[in-house]
Amino acid sequence: MEKFLNKLERKYGRYAISNLSLYIIIAYVIGYILTLTGSVEFISLNPYQILHGQIWRIVTWIIVPPSTLNIFTIIMLFFYYSLGTSLERTWGTFRYNIYIFSGMLFTILGAFLLYVIYLLLGYPGEVVGMFISNAFSTYYINLSIFLAFAAVYPNMQVLLYFIIPVKIKWLAWLDVAVLLISFFTGNMGIKVAILASLLNFIIFFLGTVDIKRFTPKEVHRRTEFKKQTVSATPGYTTTDGKTAKHKCVICGRTELDGDHLEFRYCSKCNGNYEYCQDHLFTHEHR
Repeated sequence: MEKFLNKLERKYGRYAISNLSLYIIIAYVIGYILTLTGSVEFISLNPYQILHGQIWRIVTWIIVPPSTLNIFTIIMLFFYYSLGTSLERTWGTFRYNIYIFSGMLFTILGAFLLYVIYLLLGYPGEVVGMFISNAFSTYYINLSIFLAFAAVYPNMQVLLYFIIPVKIKWLAWLDVAVLLISFFTGNMGIKVAILASLLNFIIFFLGTVDIKRFTPKEVHRRTEFKKQTVSATPGYTTTDGKTAKHKCVICGRTELDGDHLEFRYCSKCNGNYEYCQDHLFTHEHR
């Protein structure tokens, strides 16, 4: 998967859409306007209507808002914009594009698969299409952005209800628990919607994770190296005289340069090179 993505990026990377999260937010604004005018029912993901000539729905369903408009929705949209922008900086524009658009593609395929299943069971096509248009939205795609961010930065802290500091990985595990409950207790439509919309997260992380990093031998090697590093050097001395434990070999930043700035070693570099969160996935391997 990693080699395949690298090959695609070399060939089609120049076509990637920069700042994709901003365009998604703008699309939602248009969707909310259409909701107020009562036109949103003509742009939703309805396989029955698509097969009967309304092919624009294959694209326009993306702008249908995942929830009603209120102050909490606005806050969540800004929150997801921040997460998406951070992921784009971490992964690179092309890979972030692949992640988002694959989630949309899997959702469309899941909707048509569910449509065929219900037709085979004898349900009327027009009724099934209306049911799918109500069940399928970008809600789970937005959730996949949150899960991806939590997987990359599990120890990042957010303020729950703007008061309680909590690590984002615990919120992600809570969402996973809710998803599992919805999956096993919901109807077939809910099951397919969840699985199809989150398939990009499953494939992306299972296909790109370096399994070698989790073998006992590799874990032991990294642990011993960190022990030797701590015992051999007290840290990096900054210009203001403070001591930092981590330093990015690309930009030179340390954990003292920003709140919740994370550093990791790259297992693919020939040596023990440490990178910040902005250069871990974008640097050239040594």
